[in-house]
Formats: sequence, structure tokens, C-alpha cells
Amino acid sequence: MKKLIMALVALTLITTTVPAQANLKSKTSSVPTLAIMDTALDTSILSIKEKLIGEVCIIDKWATCPNKTGFMEGPGAATLPAAQLATRDMNHGTQMTSIAIANNPNMNILFVRIIGNTSAGTTQSTTINTVPNALKWVYENKNKYNIKAVSMSQGHHNLLKSANYCPVTNTDYWVDWLSKSNIPVFFPSGNGRDYQRIDWPACIPGSVSVGGVEQDVDYAGKTNLWVSSNSNYDSKLLDIFAPMNSSAIFPGGFKGNAYGTSVSTQIAAAKWIELSQSKSTLTVTQLVDLIKKTGITVTNSNNSIGIMFDLIKAING
Repeated sequence: MKKLIMALVALTLITTTVPAQANLKSKTSSVPTLAIMDTALDTSILSIKEKLIGEVCIIDKWATCPNKTGFMEGPGAATLPAAQLATRDMNHGTQMTSIAIANNPNMNILFVRIIGNTSAGTTQSTTINTVPNALKWVYENKNKYNIKAVSMSQGHHNLLKSANYCPVTNTDYWVDWLSKSNIPVFFPSGNGRDYQRIDWPACIPGSVSVGGVEQDVDYAGKTNLWVSSNSNYDSKLLDIFAPMNSSAIFPGGFKGNAYGTSVSTQIAAAKWIELSQSKSTLTVTQLVDLIKKTGITVTNSNNSIGIMFDLIKAING
């Protein structure tokens, strides 16, 4: 999973405003949208282009959106030149978006670019305001884009080593406001093999934190599932699990494989949207409870135990 580098020196919110130029499609009101917050996106890939309903760039420290400012909304806002998109630092958003679409082709995508880049295609540092600024914008535009869930396959593990290790920031505020609007925010637990703490912002109680499950098929054709030893774990703060290995599309349309709780997060968020359409009267909390009630129990030798999201069982539950 990519690391979101938190620089705690910036304490102000974005004040830059640019007239909105939404790339809206006529089907916005009827098709649910997943807002994906990540690095950048190859919008030329057909499977992505067909589902992309909007692009926005919100970079709070650098003027590196395509329009040379820290904010841009509309066609081209989330993309980069091909050479920069293909770098290891910036290709993450394309991978994650392709995985989300593969797991639910019946939704739209709003891509929110939150990571700046250098001319060489390396990532620029972020601040404590990076995530809340993006979530604030998502909240304010939730009806415009028919947003039903938010996913961000980013995080960091620079945490206290105490029981109350999760820092409280403005991110908590906007996660809670989105949840009150029945829009869950999904974050990965992280891949650091820490069995006491999960990454920030997944540790925020109001978010939906997602851990990773490994799987294989034995000689008898039975599928075996277990909590990955790479997946961070917290028995109190980790909500659900999902597979952490998936095929993905990289910038330029190349196919490959992606691994980590970043993958788990996109799978869970995409399937959540399908479940929420089937169970439209349930709240975020009620849907999490339903997933835990109907899912598959998974564990490992490190005594990590949880519930893997089973969409069919949840729909029928």
C-alpha cells in the first residue's frame, strides 16, 4: 500500500476556489457513485473512461494540478502525462480504480486526485489537511455526483505505541459527517504486520477499516481463506476483511497484479455500493452489522480474527 506522508506543519484549510466544470453524465441521478481518492488516473483506458463521471484535483500544498493551481474540477483534472502516470509513485490510482470497477461494473467513479507530483513523476509530500480537504469537498458535492461511498487506499503508520494511538484530526469530522449522510468512508488497515495497531486513517472509529485476506485452492478444490500475516490488525478498530490480491490495469492499459489492503479496500467499497442498493433502507452502521453477521469468519496463527465481506450472503441476509 502506498504511504501517505503526513507533514504536521500545515494547519490551514484550502481557500483556493475555481469555478466548477463538472464532467457530468445524464445517468448521474440513477447510478450510484464511488468516490476514489488517490494519486492520479489514466482516463484513456476504456473500462475506466466508460465509468468516470467526474474528476477533481485537490492538492493543498503544491500548485501541481494540471491547471497549475491547487484545485481543478472537470475533464483532465485527475490525469497526468503518460510518462508520469506510469511511474511507480503515480500508477496506484489507476490500479485501484480498475479493481473497484471490476468488482462492481454497475456504478460510476468520481476520481479525486490528492497527491501532487514532480516533473519526474515522484510524489510530493502531503499535509495534515490533505485528507480532510478532499473529504470536505466530497461531502459538499455528494448530491451533485450521487456519491454513495468513498474509498482511499492510502495511509500511514507513524502512530503512538499506546492504547489510544489514533490521532484525532479534521479527518474524523468529515468522516462522521459523511457517515451521517449514509456515505461510508473506506480505508486500508495497512500491510505492516502490526497486530496491535492499524494505519491512520483506518483507525478512525467512524470509518470502515478493511483488512486483507489471503486465499488458495487445495488439491481437493476447496478454497481456503485466512487473515494475511501482512495485514495490520486491531481487534477493536478493524471492521471487515476482503481479498487482498487482484488483477489490475496499469497506466497504458497494461494488465498486472496488485496486492495489499489497498486492494481489499477497493473490493469492499465496490461491493458495499451493490449491497447498499439492495438494502437501501439500512444505515452505514446497520450495513456493517449485516456484513459481520453474514460474512465468513477468517483467522490466522497470530490470533487475528475477523469477518470477510460476502456480498451474496449479505444481500440474502
